[in-house]
Amino acid sequence: MAAVEATTKAMETLTVSKTKELKGTEKRDSLIANEKKYQQKWQEDGVFQPDAPSTTEVPLNSISAAELRKQQPKFFGTMAYPYMNGTLHAGHSFSVSKIEFTAGFARMQGKRSLFPMGFHCTGMPIKACADKLVNEIKLFGQEFERYKEEEDEDEKAAVPTPSTHREDVTKFTAKKGKAAAKVVKKKYQFQIMKALDIPTQEIHREGEAVGPQEYTALRLKVKEWAPEAAEAIKGKVPEGADVFFVPATLRPETMYGQTCCFVGPKITYGVFKVSEKEFFVVTDRAARNMAYQGIFPENGVYEKVAELVGSACVGTLINAPLSVHKEGVRILPMESVLPTKGTGVVTCVPSDSPDDYATVVDLAKKAEYYGIKKEWAELEIIPLISTPSYGDLTAPFLVKKLKISSPKDKKQLEEAKELAYKEGYYQGTMVYGEFKGDKVEFAKPKVRQQLIDAGEGFAYSEPEGMVVSRSGDICCVALMDQWYLDYGEESWKQVALKHVDNADGKGLNTYTTETKNGFEGVLNWLNQWACARTYGLGSKLPWDPQFLVESLSDSTIYMAYYTIAHYLHKDIFGATPGLAGIKPEQMTDEVWDYVFARRQLGEEVLKESGIAEDSLASMRREFEYWYPLDLRVSGKDLIPNHLTFFLYIHLAMFDPEYWPRAVRANGHLLLNGEKMSKSTGNFMTLDDLTKKYGADASRIALADAGDGVADANFEEDVADNNVLRLFTLREWIEEQVKDEANLRTGPKNDFLDALFENEMNTLVHEAYTHYEETNYKLALKDSLYDFTSARDFYREASAAAGITMHKDLVFKYIELQALLLTVVAPHWSEYIWLEVLKKPSTIQNALWPTVPTPVPALSAAREYVRNTSSNITSAESAQQKKKAKGKDIGYDLTKPKKLTIYVAAKFPAWQEKYIDLTRQTWDSEANKMDEKTLNAELKKMGEMKKAMPFVQALKKRLLAGEKPEVVFERKLAFDEVKILGNMVPGLKKAAGLREVSIVSVGEGEGAEGKGGKVVGGDGVGSDVGELPANAESAVPGVPTFGFVNV
Repeated sequence: MAAVEATTKAMETLTVSKTKELKGTEKRDSLIANEKKYQQKWQEDGVFQPDAPSTTEVPLNSISAAELRKQQPKFFGTMAYPYMNGTLHAGHSFSVSKIEFTAGFARMQGKRSLFPMGFHCTGMPIKACADKLVNEIKLFGQEFERYKEEEDEDEKAAVPTPSTHREDVTKFTAKKGKAAAKVVKKKYQFQIMKALDIPTQEIHREGEAVGPQEYTALRLKVKEWAPEAAEAIKGKVPEGADVFFVPATLRPETMYGQTCCFVGPKITYGVFKVSEKEFFVVTDRAARNMAYQGIFPENGVYEKVAELVGSACVGTLINAPLSVHKEGVRILPMESVLPTKGTGVVTCVPSDSPDDYATVVDLAKKAEYYGIKKEWAELEIIPLISTPSYGDLTAPFLVKKLKISSPKDKKQLEEAKELAYKEGYYQGTMVYGEFKGDKVEFAKPKVRQQLIDAGEGFAYSEPEGMVVSRSGDICCVALMDQWYLDYGEESWKQVALKHVDNADGKGLNTYTTETKNGFEGVLNWLNQWACARTYGLGSKLPWDPQFLVESLSDSTIYMAYYTIAHYLHKDIFGATPGLAGIKPEQMTDEVWDYVFARRQLGEEVLKESGIAEDSLASMRREFEYWYPLDLRVSGKDLIPNHLTFFLYIHLAMFDPEYWPRAVRANGHLLLNGEKMSKSTGNFMTLDDLTKKYGADASRIALADAGDGVADANFEEDVADNNVLRLFTLREWIEEQVKDEANLRTGPKNDFLDALFENEMNTLVHEAYTHYEETNYKLALKDSLYDFTSARDFYREASAAAGITMHKDLVFKYIELQALLLTVVAPHWSEYIWLEVLKKPSTIQNALWPTVPTPVPALSAAREYVRNTSSNITSAESAQQKKKAKGKDIGYDLTKPKKLTIYVAAKFPAWQEKYIDLTRQTWDSEANKMDEKTLNAELKKMGEMKKAMPFVQALKKRLLAGEKPEVVFERKLAFDEVKILGNMVPGLKKAAGLREVSIVSVGEGEGAEGKGGKVVGGDGVGSDVGELPANAESAVPGVPTFGFVNV
C-alpha cells in the first residue's frame, strides 16, 4: 500500500494547472456552506423526487394518459448519460446544465418536473478495465500490496513523432484513463485510478479500451513507375497487371484536391496480391489488417510478391480518384509518414491539410535536395471547403497565421490540424464537386459511398492504437459475423424524417436549424449499423446469445426505464429492491410490454410474473404520465449516432403519443477560451468547479458560457466575479430588510418609482421568454445582470434626487430577484427566500412571478433617461479632455456651472417631405418600394446627398417588418420635457450643477435669429435669444447640451 500511496503522491507533483489561482476564499466559503445546507435539506425532503399522480388519486384508465398530462402538466427531461471511463469534467457539466435549467424552469411553470440521471457502465471499455484489474490483483494482491515501484523506463525512451493525421471527430475515441495517464508515466490501471482519488476498494469500476478506426482506402493506380521501383518489381508482378498505391483517409470529401501522394522514404512497403491482375502497395501491418477484412482472396492470408523502399517509389505517376488533376499526380517523399498509422501511404490535399501544405511548399523549395522535379510539388491547389474562420483555403491560411515555416514545426502543425479539422467538419461547406453547397458533415459519407460504388475505394479499419493480447500478439481489426440494425429501411426513415421536419408542430423540436439539418443529413445517409459485440459488458442479444448488444444500440430507450426505476430498486446499483419489491427475473418481456403501454394486462402476465396488479398499474401510470420525453440534451457530436438511434428506436417501439418531443444539441466547451486538455493543464472536473467556485457561481458561468451548437466558453473570471456578486448582493438585501424602517412608504411617484417598477416587469417577461426558448445566456442577462443594473440605477438616481427608495419596490425587487435566479442559482435564491424573506416553504415549489405587462411609454422613457444621462456625462467628459489639451471650451470647469438642455418640439421640417414621399411610394400589400418613382422624385427635390441616407433608413425599417404607421408618424411615446424636468434634481446633484434649464428650440432649422423658450428647470417661461450652433442638432428624443458658468 505504501507504494500505491507514493504513486498517487508523485502524480500530484507532475500536473501543472493553467487554471485560475484564487486569492481570498471567505466569501466563496460562506456561499458554499449555504449550498451544502440546502442540498441536504432538499435531499431529506425529496424536493426533486416527483411522482406521477397515483392510481388512488386518479384510477388507471379513468381518463386517458394525454388528458391526465393536460390536467396535471409535467416535464420529463434527460441528458445522454456519461460513460464512466473517467471523472466527469466541465464539458459534461455544461450539457447537464442545459437540462437542469430547463427542468428548474418547468417547475416554476407549475409542472411536475423529472430530471433523472444514470451512468453508462456497459460496453467494451469497462470490461477491458475490469480484466486489467483482475490480472493486476493476481500479480500484486487484493490491495496491490505486492507492487514495488519500478524504474521509470519511459524517461529513457525517445519521444515519438506526433501523428500527422487527425482522428475522425465523428468516431468515439478514448481520451482518458490509461491513454491520458501515459503523460505522467503510469503503467498499471490501478495506479491511474488511484491518481483520480478513487479508493482502492472502488477501483473495479473504471477503465478504457482501444476501438477500431474506420478509414476510406483509395485505389491509386500506377500509370508510370519510377525507374528504381520498376526495376524492383520486374518479373514479380505479371505484365499488364494493375498496381495500386492504397492510402487510407478520414477525409474522403477532400479527395477532389489531391495534388500528390506521400510515402515514407525510409519505409519498406510490400506489394501484395489481391488477384492475378491486381496488387496493392501498403505496409505489412496494413496488409495483415486487410487480410481479416475480406479484402484479400483468402481470410488471414496476404501474399507478398515484392518489396519496395519508399524512396524508390518517388516520382511514380499515379491516378488519384476524384482529383481535378486527371493527368495524374506523383508519389513524393514525406519524412513524418508512420508505418504504424494507416497504410503507410498518405494522400495529399494541401488546401485543407496543414501538414500536406507545409510539406509540398518545402518540397518545392528544396526540389533538388529531395531529388524531385519542382513542378511535381506545384500542382494547382483548388478551394474545396469554405469555412467561416479560415476562408476556402484553410491550410494555407492557418500555416501563415501560425507562422509555420517547415514540416518540422510539429507543435504548430498539431494545433493547425486540430483547428482545420474541427472547423472544416462542423462549420465547413463544400464549394467543389458533386455535393457543392452541402455541409461537410453531410457530404463526407456521400463522397465516401461514391468512391466505394465506383470501385475506387473501400472500407478499411485498424485499431486506434497498439493492442497486444494476453499472449503478447499484436492485434488487428477483423471482419466477423455481425448483426445489423437496418436504419436505412425506407418506410422507417420516412417516418423519422417527418418527425424531425415537425411541419405540424407535433413532431420534434430541435431548437436550431443546425440541429435539424444535422438529423436530416444523418437520416439520409445512415444505413446498416453493427449492433452486436462478442466482448464487453451488456445485454445478450435475445435471438443470438453468443453476442452482446453493442453499447450504442443498447442505450436508445433507457429513458423509459427512468420512469419506473424507483419501483425496481432503491440504490444506483440495483442491489436493494424498490417500492414494488420486484426481483429482476419477474420482469418478463410481457411485463415490460404492459408497463410501456405496448399491450394490455392479462391473467397470464399476472400469474407468470407474480407481480401484484396494483404495482403493475402504478408502474404503467408512471410511464404513461412521464412519457413522452419532453427534452433530450446532448453534445452535437452525438447527432450522427446516439441521438439518431434514439429517435429511430422510439419511433419503432412506441405509439406516436410517446415519441420524443425535443432534442437540444449543444457545442463543445472551451475553458478560458482554450480547448480543455489534461496534458496542458487547462482542464477542470465537475468536482474542481464546485470546490473552487461553489455550485451557484459555477452554474452562472455555465449559463453565461453560451447557447446553440457553436462551441461555448466557460470563463473562470465569470465564476469568480459572480462569487463576489452573489455575496455582496446577499449582503445588500440583508441590510435593506434589516433597515426597512428607513425606506420610503406611501404613494409611489410617477418618475423613478414608475420607471423602476416597469423595468422590473419588463425583465421578468423577457427572462420568461428566454428561459422558455432555452436561451440561458440571455435569460441570465435579464435575471441577474440587467436586473441588478436596474436596481443600481434606481438606487443611484434616487440618492441623486435626494429621496430614499420606496419600501414596496425594494421588497418587490428582492422577491423577484430570488425568483428569477431560482433556475440558475437555486441555493442563493433559497437563502433569500427562507432566511431573509421568511417564506414558509422552499422556493423550489414557487411559481414564476406574475407581473403586469410592461408599459411601452415607460420603457421608452427609461431608455431615454439612461441615454440622456450617459450623453450628458460624455459631453462634459469631452469638454474636460479639450481643456486638458489647452483648448478653450468657453467656461471654467472649477467654477459653478449651468447646463442647458436643448430639446426639439418636432423633427426637422426638411425630413417631413421625404417621409411623405416614402409613404407615397411604399406598397404595404406587396411589402416593397416603388424604387423608380422614389428615385425620380428625389432627384427633382435636389437634396440627394442629405435625403438619400434618411430615406434608405426608413426603407430598411419597413423591409424589416416595422409597421408603416410607426415608421411614418415618428411620435415619441412619452412627454420629453416632463421627463427632463423630473431628471433635473438628480442631474444637479450628480454633476455638481448650479442650474439646469430645458430650452425648446422649435423646429431646429437653425435660421438666423431663431430663438427658444425655457420650458423646464431653472428660468421657466423666459425667452432665449440666439441659440448656439449645436442647438439646431437636437431632434425629438435626442437633445443636445451646453455648459456655461453662472
